[in-house]
Amino acid sequence: MILVCGVDEAGRGPLSGPVYAAAVILDPARPIAGLKDSKQLSAARRERLAEAIKANALAWAIAAADEEEIDRLNILHASMLAMRRAVLALAPAAEAALIDGNRCPDLPIPARAIVKGDALEPAISAASILAKTERDKVLRELADRYPVYGFARHAGYPTAAHLAALERYGPCPAHRKTFGPVQRILKKQLI
Repeated sequence: MILVCGVDEAGRGPLSGPVYAAAVILDPARPIAGLKDSKQLSAARRERLAEAIKANALAWAIAAADEEEIDRLNILHASMLAMRRAVLALAPAAEAALIDGNRCPDLPIPARAIVKGDALEPAISAASILAKTERDKVLRELADRYPVYGFARHAGYPTAAHLAALERYGPCPAHRKTFGPVQRILKKQLI
């Protein structure tokens, strides 16, 4: 049996926080019911499935690229870096990878991109769930550290409330400095 991992990321669109990726090798002898794209699941259901994935998968790994890496590399390359880190952290190692989306990170194993793979491939669905639950946890921690931004409510996405807080308080260290709305505020501060 070839060990194939599913890979997905969470957090490309937000203005703050790291981008997370996960890689999962499912165990055919221990199927997990209810796997689907993490965006189609409630937070509580995602949490329960994340625990089931961690308990039943042959291997799983979660990795991130932080805000500084996102600003230095750009969000696409930072996402690819997080995916690569997750795949390389698997033990046992994957022999092939199925990647959600239309691009593959640079990997030492064969990889295939699958558009909407998080809805089509259970291993990618599992990776989607792990990446999303980990990123949500980190955003709740950021909400405690920087309460004025409301990170726990919007997970760093550019909602009206987030943009208003950004305008009022300026960016915090968790903000991605190269993203348009944050960049505009930083430029205003220099004037």
